Amino acid sequence: MAVIEDVRHLGAELDRSYQVYVRGRLKFRVKQIVYVAFSLDERVMGFAFPKEEREALVLSAPRTFQLPTASDLRFNWVHADLAALDPTEAREIVVDAWRMVVPKKLSAAYDLSHPIGPG
Repeated sequence: MAVIEDVRHLGAELDRSYQVYVRGRLKFRVKQIVYVAFSLDERVMGFAFPKEEREALVLSAPRTFQLPTASDLRFNWVHADLAALDPTEAREIVVDAWRMVVPKKLSAAYDLSHPIGPG
């Protein structure tokens, strides 16, 4: 079972990433692009994810992953129930979401410095 503390440090440690609170909700950003956001109760993590792959993700684990609200379907976004994720999986999701919003050279540099992933 993952909790917000399992991934909070990544919001500040990943290159160009920083944490902000918007209306009481923790969000991770690169510049002005939000790539991870948590619900007020910190039980749901929304994250950047390719639109063309999200339906397959949700169908593969419907108790873990859900589509965003109808108004957010236009964005590259998916929701995850943190309690249904293990901490390592939650960290991997954060890093993958970060990869969507940074240049490929930063993503490649991360891979070199973290050969076994965010563990």
